[in-house]
Amino acid sequence: MQLETVKLTASFKLDGPVPEDLFTTYLKIVNELLNHAHARRITSFKRLKSEKYYGLRVKHPTLPSHYIYTACQMACSIYRSFRKLKRKGLAKADKPIFKKPTIMLDDHLFTIDLEGWKASIATEQGRIEFKLSHGTYHEKFREMKVGEAWLVKRADGYYLKTVFSKTIKLLEPNGKAIAVDVNENNVAFGSINSIENIKTRERTIRTAYYIKRRRLQSQPRFNEKQLMVKYKGRERRRVVDIYHKVAKQIIQKARSEDASTIVLEKLTYMRRRKRSRALNGRLNRWSFRKLQTIIGYKAKLTGLNIILVKAKDTSSLCPRCRVKLSPSGYRLMKCPKCKLEEDRDKIAVLNLLQEYLRDVGASTVHPENPPMKRGGKNEERNAS
Repeated sequence: MQLETVKLTASFKLDGPVPEDLFTTYLKIVNELLNHAHARRITSFKRLKSEKYYGLRVKHPTLPSHYIYTACQMACSIYRSFRKLKRKGLAKADKPIFKKPTIMLDDHLFTIDLEGWKASIATEQGRIEFKLSHGTYHEKFREMKVGEAWLVKRADGYYLKTVFSKTIKLLEPNGKAIAVDVNENNVAFGSINSIENIKTRERTIRTAYYIKRRRLQSQPRFNEKQLMVKYKGRERRRVVDIYHKVAKQIIQKARSEDASTIVLEKLTYMRRRKRSRALNGRLNRWSFRKLQTIIGYKAKLTGLNIILVKAKDTSSLCPRCRVKLSPSGYRLMKCPKCKLEEDRDKIAVLNLLQEYLRDVGASTVHPENPPMKRGGKNEERNAS
């Protein structure tokens, strides 16, 4: 039986301010470490710590030592990311600079009590205790292990973003799977027996808030910034709520089909293809990776396996005879050889299942299976 560690991040708002000098000092330390790493091309945490840790301890004697330890971790991570972007020609600056009011905390620098909803953070003046704002969705973290955290300063206050982890026993693969085809306005999922199509209306929501932002930017107002922040948060909450509802229905489908695996698409480099300006804008607003992440962690928490397969040509090849399909009306595709006619999203689900079954060496969809009938379990429905 395979074990999988699932990590989730919870955001808690603190009821009081954090000393400002803590952020200022941490920012200076990280940038000093970044300059040293950049000058000597250091990507190893162990080497950076050995060269700079004791000098910084002497320079900041009242600061808890683990702040320097986590600063070394952050500096190495930032510099490695900068080098990767530089090689791809995507880095605009000549050297990495850390500007965000964010502090990385390990288990020596903070404690959190989910029973009493309070936390404490180590500072130069000693430990400071805070009460936490919470919601019911944080209840699931009570049985999980506390990991590292980030202390973040925002316009509306201070937040403690804490990482929780849990080790899950995944189900043994039984050859049954649910494939998921993610699209801008809908999500199709199912097995060889039945396929469902949920209308998410994400494209409509994204476009509506995009138009609102454009109007605000074309006609500046005194409260333009506050409105932009409000619309951004509202858009994110609406879309994420839809994602959670869709993920819940996919997992319920997997349980009803006795499936042990959920098959997702590999959507690598999808935004880097050359398309029209309007289509590129839509794809940049579409957070398909967020939906897959939510499906992934929710599935693993219930013991389901997650498999990624290639998404190329899944909507344009016949799942029976593997020939090129021809358009046959709105979102319908028809096979010129076997005369299969079906929605392109449902065809994509069958092809994803074919790809998965070929990878695991199981039997594929039989070429003589009759075409799927419309209605019933194949009927489209909303995510609500």
